[in-house]
Amino acid sequence: MKKAIISGIVSCLILLVGCNTTEVLESEVVVSQRDGGNDGISNLISELKNEIIVSITDQTELESDSLAIMIDGGADELTVSVGFPKDAKIDDTLIQQIVEDSIKNVSDTETEKTSEEKTKIKIKIEKN
Repeated sequence: MKKAIISGIVSCLILLVGCNTTEVLESEVVVSQRDGGNDGISNLISELKNEIIVSITDQTELESDSLAIMIDGGADELTVSVGFPKDAKIDDTLIQQIVEDSIKNVSDTETEKTSEEKTKIKIKIEKN
């Protein structure tokens, strides 16, 4: 009896773990670093988040409240993570391209003086 219960629990855990996997697509973009120290990074993060939300909602059927966006890091490296529902009929490579384009738009339209140093931005796209 005890073996049956234990093997039943193990089977359920295997099924649960298998059902809760998320698909992750990763890439990197390198942009010129902004002058302005922490304020420059804070502004970059804020502009990136706004640009990504607007771009994704404009180019897909997703609503902004179904997106989970997290931007983390410092002056040398940022990580942009975007999560969206698994049942959305949108290819994650499309979301990745939209995020990359958004990063390029924000870095290209930057009016502040930029330094010669570069910031690496990792992109993670998760369907969950």
